[in-house]
Amino acid sequence: MGYDFTVYRGSKDGSIKKATTHRDDLQGDSVLVRVTHSGVCYTDVHYMTSDMALGHEGAGVVEATGPDVIYLKKGDRVGWGYEHDCCGHCKQCLTSQETFCPERKFYGLADFDQGSFATQAVWREAFLFQIPDGLNNEDAAPLMCGGSTVWNAMVVGNVKPTSRVGIVGIGGLGHLAIQFAAKMGCEVVVFSGTESKKDEAMKLGAREFYATKGAKELKIGKPLDNLIVTMSTQPDWKLYLDVLAPSAVISPLTVDNEDLKFPYMPLLANGLRIQGSVVAPRQSHRDMLEFAALHNIKPIIMTYPLNEEGIQDCLKTLEEGKMRYRGVLIADK
Repeated sequence: MGYDFTVYRGSKDGSIKKATTHRDDLQGDSVLVRVTHSGVCYTDVHYMTSDMALGHEGAGVVEATGPDVIYLKKGDRVGWGYEHDCCGHCKQCLTSQETFCPERKFYGLADFDQGSFATQAVWREAFLFQIPDGLNNEDAAPLMCGGSTVWNAMVVGNVKPTSRVGIVGIGGLGHLAIQFAAKMGCEVVVFSGTESKKDEAMKLGAREFYATKGAKELKIGKPLDNLIVTMSTQPDWKLYLDVLAPSAVISPLTVDNEDLKFPYMPLLANGLRIQGSVVAPRQSHRDMLEFAALHNIKPIIMTYPLNEEGIQDCLKTLEEGKMRYRGVLIADK
């Protein structure tokens, strides 16, 4: 028999198409999840014109479990993110770096017939995350990618409670990065194009705020130990050179197909490090959810119905740069 459920797919013209997919009876550690909420990430905009099921910030409730499932049971609240599977035996998998596994299954690269824009989904228990009691599904969904991405940048960038952290951009990623860094005890310095988001940034935990539009140089207090870039395009890297401490770590989170062009000699002379990262590996992801629940870190969201019209409206809002700051699709009860 198996399971038939609704998914929402992209298409060549960018319109959202309602479709049905099928999964056989649950085997191994497979889990059937009823989707209650889905976050919407700009990556979903990139895949709107692809013939695939959309969505990768899922949150829902366990409806059934396979014979090898150990920890999850019917009724548990769970979420999932960008990675769906890995080989489990390569060097990366055995050193908690499974997001770099050569056989990893990522959104947009595998499992094209199911996503979080759906009524249900079937994933391995090993790649589902229990949602802590301190988070509801609506707030947890955007953390499954947005939260995981900025958290991992801080982990691999060696952010410490004593770090002075610069965050460039206040959007879907940036507003979460401000909260995480502030709750870690860091001095948070925010850079945005204009003053329009200053009050909001300060309420989220920023200590300092600087508008950068038209600026030829930046004058701030002490130099920065970390710079986390969350803009939709690459910044003017030269603008930030003089505000970075020696050995500072730069974490570029912008999805951009252009080459990275960075001043060469300042990189060498100041021992700067440009650190790439993707979403968090699983244990780090669990840590992120627990930290968010403990410190009441929540995304600022706009909500839409989880149907064709709602998805289209949400993606349009995001594409036009009008989202404050993460879209969340809500399924009918």
